[in-house]
Amino acid sequence: MVHVYNCHPFASQHIVSAEQEPGLVCCGGGALFVVSAGGCKIEAYALQREGCPLICRFSSMGSVLSLHHSAVGDYLVTIEEKNKATYLRAYTNWRYQAAEKTRVGVRLLGHLLRGSSFRGAPKEQMEIIEIPLFEPPLCMACCSLTGDLLVGCAKSLVVFSLKRQTLSEQLSVLDFERVLILHIQGWSPSQVAFCAGYIALQTELEVLVVKLTPRQKSSPAAEEHALLPEDIMTETSVNEDAGITNKTIQASESRGDMSAFALSRRFAPDFFQGCSVEETRLHSLQLHPMFTGKPEEASISKGGEPTCMFVFFSLPNTGYMYSLKNTVELVSTYQYPEKTHQAVLSDQFLYIITRNALQCFTVRCSAVAARVDDPYIDTTMKACPPITMEVCALRIQLFIGLKVLCQDGNQIVLLTAADVDSKEDTERTARRNTSRKTSVCKPTEPADSGHGWNLYVITSVSTLQLYREIVEYSKRYEQSSPSSQSCVHLLSEGHLLLRTALLLQDCESAERAQLQQAFQESCAHLGDRFSRFDKKDCHLALPYYKMSGLTVTDVIKRNMSMSSVSTGYGKGFIFFLKHSLYEETMEELSKDMADKVLEIFSVAEPAQLPHVVSSPSMLNADPDRAVTHLRQLEACGTPSITPSLCMASLALRKCDLHSYRQQMDRHAEVLCDPPKLLLHGRGKSVLPTILSQHLHDTQEGLLVAAVVALHENSKIRLEEADLFFQVHALCKDGVEAESSPQLLVDFWEALLVASSHESIVQELLFRLTSVYIDRITRRDHSGVKALKTAEDLINSCSHYGMLYPWVSILTTCVALLTVQSLLCGPTLEVSFILPLLEQLSDSDRTGLSVHVLCATKLGQHETSIDRLLDRCPQAIISYANHELQNDKLSLWWQKLFPEVCDRIRTAGNDNTVLLSALKETLVVAAKELNPLEFLDLLPDDGTANFFLPHLLECSQ
Repeated sequence: MVHVYNCHPFASQHIVSAEQEPGLVCCGGGALFVVSAGGCKIEAYALQREGCPLICRFSSMGSVLSLHHSAVGDYLVTIEEKNKATYLRAYTNWRYQAAEKTRVGVRLLGHLLRGSSFRGAPKEQMEIIEIPLFEPPLCMACCSLTGDLLVGCAKSLVVFSLKRQTLSEQLSVLDFERVLILHIQGWSPSQVAFCAGYIALQTELEVLVVKLTPRQKSSPAAEEHALLPEDIMTETSVNEDAGITNKTIQASESRGDMSAFALSRRFAPDFFQGCSVEETRLHSLQLHPMFTGKPEEASISKGGEPTCMFVFFSLPNTGYMYSLKNTVELVSTYQYPEKTHQAVLSDQFLYIITRNALQCFTVRCSAVAARVDDPYIDTTMKACPPITMEVCALRIQLFIGLKVLCQDGNQIVLLTAADVDSKEDTERTARRNTSRKTSVCKPTEPADSGHGWNLYVITSVSTLQLYREIVEYSKRYEQSSPSSQSCVHLLSEGHLLLRTALLLQDCESAERAQLQQAFQESCAHLGDRFSRFDKKDCHLALPYYKMSGLTVTDVIKRNMSMSSVSTGYGKGFIFFLKHSLYEETMEELSKDMADKVLEIFSVAEPAQLPHVVSSPSMLNADPDRAVTHLRQLEACGTPSITPSLCMASLALRKCDLHSYRQQMDRHAEVLCDPPKLLLHGRGKSVLPTILSQHLHDTQEGLLVAAVVALHENSKIRLEEADLFFQVHALCKDGVEAESSPQLLVDFWEALLVASSHESIVQELLFRLTSVYIDRITRRDHSGVKALKTAEDLINSCSHYGMLYPWVSILTTCVALLTVQSLLCGPTLEVSFILPLLEQLSDSDRTGLSVHVLCATKLGQHETSIDRLLDRCPQAIISYANHELQNDKLSLWWQKLFPEVCDRIRTAGNDNTVLLSALKETLVVAAKELNPLEFLDLLPDDGTANFFLPHLLECSQ
């Protein structure tokens, strides 16, 4: 469906005073080129100047069949016919004819005139470059980004690269280099389009788009590549209703420069449904690139690519626009009210001509580009009208006998002629053109003197002027139906016009500032419309209001003027207000505004009142009024814990401790939800509320438990909780606390008990071990008052283990219990905390116990035996009994026995600790070894009588 409006995108029109009847017309680079009906005289007019004065007039070398202008290089390329032969020629430096320079140079491609004429002062002259081809040219196109030239012949495509040779500051010579030839089986293009690595071809019934890869131009010789059927993979879907077959080429690894087929679409007439060849004849093929951002960063010459690439082609009654970037996607389908002859696509509009009307349609280029360019589109942050939004016709301007349409910048050129061909003449011309091999139409023969013709130049209005008219137009629909889809559609069209202008504006200017201001205004208008919606799109009020730059207070006032509590507010407005309160990004509301928000939610969504009351933006709300609303909520059967907490917080705000205690005493177990009751802000800015400050001073255990519950219910992240307790420590007595204050450590310990997430558990274990070791190192624990003792943690948390017996022999320091019990537990990954041991010396038993525990858990038992024998031998047997079991049992006689013997020899037989350890070792060895193994174990230094009892025991 195409919406039809009656706006005024055209500002003015005037007639070009051409002397002879035009046969062909094209424009570009601010110039209008007119080929006389005879086909051999070309006139150039200045489009940008008032009245379109004549720039110059020159003759072609043959009868011009078609022509194109390239803005890059400022050259004119023509297909000409002379003596029944077809030629391709390029006219360069044509502007010198404006100064009545009669010198014209004619040369072949690649043959620069380097003779005496270029010595000394260069001669200013127009040059005609003859471009030889292997077969007659049918059509051509110029790349608007590079100036390269594409020529379509009957069985091939030829690409010429534009070359520029600077001879002096005043003169540069243009030339072309043939760089690529593509042979196409079964194709004879009637029209081609070319930019940025894309080639589009059109025959009578089919459109093919090909993507080229960047070419390494190491050799000037042209390369030939063929497109063969085996290179193509297709998926075909048939639209039976329209008699149209669509083929989307998904992948094609081809040869040479060919990268992929992007799109192939064939339009076959269904004669059984009354279709004719004329009704399916394609016309107006166009590739349209769209850049965003600064051109110096995205230009083709610097290796950049367009943000988006579009292809447009049209049938007499329908036009199609596809997006070709990344994936092929049908963007828009245009249904024309009558048969069209020609269409031109621009960044903002699609212009078409019928027999007697110029029509202006909207396009969706900026909607596609916005989504490619900005990842935040279609989120709660930003929005843009959808790509699939139906197009509209802004204007239908009547003319008589429209023949030709072309466009350059903000100006449109129309050629009209009153002597419209009869139906018989049209059919005869079609049959004649179809039978020709080249399928190139000759220019129309001169009309009789009695028939009139005109050449019009129409200037488009500015984007801002058209936008303002669209806004005024939308008010008509708003008055009849405030939430009508037509009103939203019109405002969306205006929004896209502004977005397009801003995407294409690459510099800061006064005009850009005006466009930006209008863009924010359009966002506000769309926010107003969606705020009234009760449909699925009502959520769009949020991103559009965010993009508008309005404060929440502004938005509330706008919606108060449109609605009221009695008549009801739209779901979109409630969604915006609720989301803004949740995000905590809105400003602090005044008392009147805050009370108004309470009133709105008490009627619209009473269940949200606890969240509303606890928002930092609502600090100025009347506490008594808020309590009244919360009591009404309780009376309706809402679970009373959350309202009670909110009322307790409001009581503290009034310094009413009696009411606070009443509310807190109503529930044995309190879960502080929502989080805003305890903290305001997110990320790096977290502030404690009056309730959390009071709990910190009076009930620290409850505060820790509440934050643990919030974390486990995914209401607060671990980093936010850390910052919350650190801020509390900073607020206490106004003194900066240590990096890990005790309340934060209490929270980590409590969360370790409650959490079941492995990643969180390992993170907490690392943090707690770091704190415990740091406190052991500082040896100052006088100011530490924990909520839970080491015994409490061991009894309540599975991650803390009972101390091994040998650890107790080493030391009984209370400060060590927490870290020792973690190391004795089943969960802590010792390898993670090894860097922390660097700050803890093992010179005393305090550090030694930690180091030996870590070494043992890493399997370093032999090292641990050496350390204990050297530093605390009285613990060695307890250590061995606990650790040297199962696969480590052999260490009793392989490691422990020889080490004890060596130390006894060194220290003497009076070392009772070592002698006792030796005896215990022998007992184990005697039980586990056979007599021969035991004999081999004994030393041969004459002390056999000491080992004899153990040998006897082993023998038994």
